Amino acid sequence: MQTKLVIALLSLNSLAFAQQQNLVKYVSPMIGTEKMGHTFPGATVPFGSVQLSPETDSIPYAINHKYNPKVYDYCAGYRFEDKTITGFSHTHFNGTGHSDLGDFLIMPTVGKLKLNPGTAQNPESGYRSRFSHQNETAEAGYYKVKLDDYNIWAEMTASTRVGFHQYTFPKSVDSHIILDLNAGIYNYDDKNTWTYVRVVNDTLITGYRQTRGWARNRTVYFAMTFSKPFKNYGQKNEDGQVDYKGFWRKWNETQNFPLIEGKKIKMYFDFDTEKDEKVKIKFAISPVSQTNALENLTTEIPHWNFEQVRNEAKKNWNKELNRIQIKASENDKINFYTAMYHTFINPTTYMDVNGQYKGLDQEIYQAKDFTNYTTFSLWDTYRALHPLFNIIQPKRNNDMVKSMMKHYEQNPIKMLPIWSHYANENWCMSGYHSVTVIADAIVKGIYNGDANAALDACIVTANKHDYEGIGDYIDKGYIPAEKNGTSISNTLEYAFDDWSIAQAAKKLNRMDVYETFMKRSENWKNNYDASVGFMRPRLTDGSFKKEFDPLNTHGQGFIEGNSWNFSFFVPQNPNGLIEAMGGKKKFGAKLDELFTMHLPDEYFADTEDITREGIIGGYVHGNEPAHHVAYLYNWAGQAWKTQEKIRMILDMQYKPTPDGLGGNDDTGQMSAWYIFSALGFYPVQQGSTDYGIGSPLVDHAILNLENGKQFEIDVKNQSKKNVYIQKIELNGKTYSSFNLNHFDIVNGGKITFYMSDKPKK
Repeated sequence: MQTKLVIALLSLNSLAFAQQQNLVKYVSPMIGTEKMGHTFPGATVPFGSVQLSPETDSIPYAINHKYNPKVYDYCAGYRFEDKTITGFSHTHFNGTGHSDLGDFLIMPTVGKLKLNPGTAQNPESGYRSRFSHQNETAEAGYYKVKLDDYNIWAEMTASTRVGFHQYTFPKSVDSHIILDLNAGIYNYDDKNTWTYVRVVNDTLITGYRQTRGWARNRTVYFAMTFSKPFKNYGQKNEDGQVDYKGFWRKWNETQNFPLIEGKKIKMYFDFDTEKDEKVKIKFAISPVSQTNALENLTTEIPHWNFEQVRNEAKKNWNKELNRIQIKASENDKINFYTAMYHTFINPTTYMDVNGQYKGLDQEIYQAKDFTNYTTFSLWDTYRALHPLFNIIQPKRNNDMVKSMMKHYEQNPIKMLPIWSHYANENWCMSGYHSVTVIADAIVKGIYNGDANAALDACIVTANKHDYEGIGDYIDKGYIPAEKNGTSISNTLEYAFDDWSIAQAAKKLNRMDVYETFMKRSENWKNNYDASVGFMRPRLTDGSFKKEFDPLNTHGQGFIEGNSWNFSFFVPQNPNGLIEAMGGKKKFGAKLDELFTMHLPDEYFADTEDITREGIIGGYVHGNEPAHHVAYLYNWAGQAWKTQEKIRMILDMQYKPTPDGLGGNDDTGQMSAWYIFSALGFYPVQQGSTDYGIGSPLVDHAILNLENGKQFEIDVKNQSKKNVYIQKIELNGKTYSSFNLNHFDIVNGGKITFYMSDKPKK
């Protein structure tokens, strides 16, 4: 692949940072575009609503009403190994293990009109086109590719709510632009519940799309405008046999008819084009209305200057990337700034330029003094992404907590988000980890809303007896294996979430709440079987389940993991876990075994989110539950092993290649782990002000903080071999702890690491 990198120097007069560098040139959106990366290489701005990207196939979610495993490969719509492109759609998830979206697919074509995508084996059977990576460019905020079958160059960039397309056509009297309103990601026959299109004039159309997918009730409105008038337009409705059509039969709705409705609508717009003529499209989306979509369009991009929008997108990315400036090798810079790019894609802005958005109750709300966000993959992102935001994006994270509170207020079930997007809760994954994000923001002084009301919402969520075993968890101290297939992971995750609630309560001096939830946070002990040294399923009668295999990811009470990884999931009380496992020496030996053992393929063959590439020994870095584990050596008195393991993981699991991620990025969690660990510390205990120290990969770093201060990281004697810390200095004084305090970072200062190739025991 020859992916061009941004080389244009950007303005250095940023208001945010006095010495802004051109860092977008190190971003490679193509990293992680293969199966387990599930990223998209298209055009977006930081935290943008629009994420405009190519789709490389149209894979159905189900075949004969049975799940089609191949659809998992297309969670983000794009696979690097594919040879054809079916079009460019405006909404995507970044690195998720499940999917939705892919709204409003646009495809330019020349010649005979085709309104179906065809197949990868026979591209001529539809509107798709072959392409080559040699003619493909991916940059932060910009994407370009040549559609070989049509000799069309496709370019795209974006603002927060508007996708900007630019298509360079050959000379033709049969040029078309297709708008496929039926296309999407994780599609099945009944996913589209309704689509509506209104042709306003010969350059403007508006409409909406309603879907029932991962989000059960989702409506996205749009406004689409062309840079030149189309000469004809039409549609094909693939709804099939409809028993009742009323009296619309009086009209020929297939050609030049301005009011179009149905479940499976495909539009086309015809043009005459000269050689190298550019036809441009601005496409805005809205969660509220067609009117708001049009307002988003005219407000954000009121002109037709494509290069101006592209440069503004680059400028926005450059400003965000300059929140951390590092010195490192070229490959490490690419890894680092691509990781920052990934972490600033989600969550996504979910409101219009006028501040309106749709709530979970499907009512329209006005955001006051905050930006409303969606796309909260909290099982993943509470671990490192939101803690990273608390350092380098505190204003945004404050707004994200406010968005979670609005979710709670508008939710008839009265729970904080589990996994939410587009005014919907999809209930994916275990735990109630929004409480950890909220608690972390309270403890670190980030949240400026009503902290006691936020704590109350956490308490209500944690006491929802009829949700996924919480009643048994409260009454028994564990979830019986007969009642829940993920009984252990739920218990362990609830226990940690409860600890974080306790920390927020302590901060707010609500000691009764603190004591209650600290007691609940010890429920992990009820699933620990000292006779085998692992977390083990427990039955209603209190006995441990006899059939038990700590290597297996199925039928053992865990979600996306096995007991070898989940048995270390007690980040709230590492010392208690160490004691339960027989003391520091035995605990360290068990960690050693995790990293050196062999996990046979058979144990994760049927687990989509775990592949061999993301595994080191038995440690699964490609999935999140064990992301803190390498740091636990610090508590076992073997900090040098944390240092060597962190550098090993950084080297093995992150590479500047299309398959460079060892697992799904999961809306930024994998990348946030990299950023923290490359800087030399990590949030093992979210809800605490301490970070565990690892082994910095960078030579030097400056964190440009929103409060105007800087935190500097200087690494002496840095090299690939020198992974061991010999001495630490904080603000010029010797520092003996392997925990770094949050306020030592955000108050500004300097930490210096002295490295060696010999462990200091």
